[in-house]
Parts: sequence; structure tokens; C-alpha cells
Amino acid sequence: MKVKNILISQNAPAEFDKSPYADLTRKYSINIDFFKFFKMEGISSREFRESHISILDHDAIVFSSRNAVDYFFNLVKELRVELPEKMKYFCTTDQVAFYLQKYIQFRKRKIFFNKNNNPKGVFDLFLKNSENKYLIPCGADSMGTQYADFFKEHEISFTQAVIFKTVPADIKSSVDINKYDMIVFFSPSGVFSLKSNYPDFQQISEMKEVAFGALGEAAAHAIEESGFKLHVKAPTKEYPSITAAMDAFLKEYATRKR
Repeated sequence: MKVKNILISQNAPAEFDKSPYADLTRKYSINIDFFKFFKMEGISSREFRESHISILDHDAIVFSSRNAVDYFFNLVKELRVELPEKMKYFCTTDQVAFYLQKYIQFRKRKIFFNKNNNPKGVFDLFLKNSENKYLIPCGADSMGTQYADFFKEHEISFTQAVIFKTVPADIKSSVDINKYDMIVFFSPSGVFSLKSNYPDFQQISEMKEVAFGALGEAAAHAIEESGFKLHVKAPTKEYPSITAAMDAFLKEYATRKR
């Protein structure tokens, strides 16, 4: 196996030249391309009603991303639900908290966020407000969130509400999949998208073997459950990041080293 061209199944970093990926291209004289394998779509009001979840049965909402904020308030508008002023909002970072101003008047609402911008710091806020019944807006493939696990552990009332879903992107029209010697995945959705776009894709053929990498247990499990071989995995004790794991792999399999 020789690796010259690598496909990363997510968007390129904002400053690629300063990223660890750029370091790999310089170190091993390889080519790295980026293409996000899936896109997110908000669910319809009809789909949400089928879940039989009442937003107003909750008195606190947890937001972990700006995407979740957008999809939630678009859904609320479609459902014609008026959120009471007493509703509390818990955000994992100050960026998410300030983004809420796009939809609500910041001063009139009770908004909580961890000022150190450590997403896990919001757990202390949950404990201090354990009497709340929390609603966690999330994606269809993120039902096992760390926040849900925390609420279960501490017997805090909560409901997870799917408000957006991931759908395969059109990879075929933009990407020549046969060009690549290695593909790196970051979620089960990426693996599903590959199979959806290329149902006859063969990882191992007479011509070559395509190396698969995964960041996270979910992506790694999806690769193996789909019958593919996993070559690179992170995080591990030895390789805390996917680029560190790729570096170790490329030391042996890159076509050229500088």
C-alpha cells in the first residue's frame, strides 16, 4: 500500500496553511483534499409532531452549537410555538450564547453559559439548576450525547428532541473517488454517504487497497460494521488527534518522505 492522495470527509480548515494537515502535505509530499460527505437539514413540523414532544413542557433548553440554535428557532416558528419569557437557555460556550441574540432579546431572558468556554463546564450549571426539566435539541445521529448521559447519572429530568438530520451530499458529481489512496471519516453519516454515493465501492481490489481512517468511536464502529477495514483510528492514548495518527501511518505508507 502506498498513499499519495488523501480525502478528508469534512470541510477544509479556515487556515489550511497553518493546520496540521498542511504539515503532513509538506512532510510527506502528499495531496490532501476536503469534501464534506453529508449536509444537515432541519426536520419538518410534521416530523417533529410525530415525536410527541411538547416544547412547552420544559423550562430549560440546552444548545451546543449555532446550528442547533438555527434549526430550533426555525422549527419553533413553523410550529407557531411562543416561548415564554421564563424559559431558561443553557449554552456550552459564550459564542453560542451570544448567537442567541439573533432570535431573542438577551437581557430579558435567562441565559446561562460557561465563561471559560469549556463545553464540559456547563455541567456545573446543570447541577446548580437541577430542578429544571431540560430539552436537548439535537441531530438524528447524536442521540447519545454527553449531556444526556450526565442528566441520567444525576437523575435530572430531560428530553432529547431531534430537530435536524444528516443526509448524504452529492459526492459523485464533485469527487473522483478512485483517485484516493486514503479516506478519513468523522461520523457514521460520512460512512453512510460513501455507501449511498458509491454502492459498488471496493476498498480492496486488484489495483489497490484504500486506507480508511476514523476520528471517534462512532465513525470507527460504522466503518467496521459496513464491512470495511480500519487502518487509522483516533483518539487513542498514543495518538490524541487524527492528524497524529495519520502521521504515524504515513511514516510507513507515504509514497515519498521529506
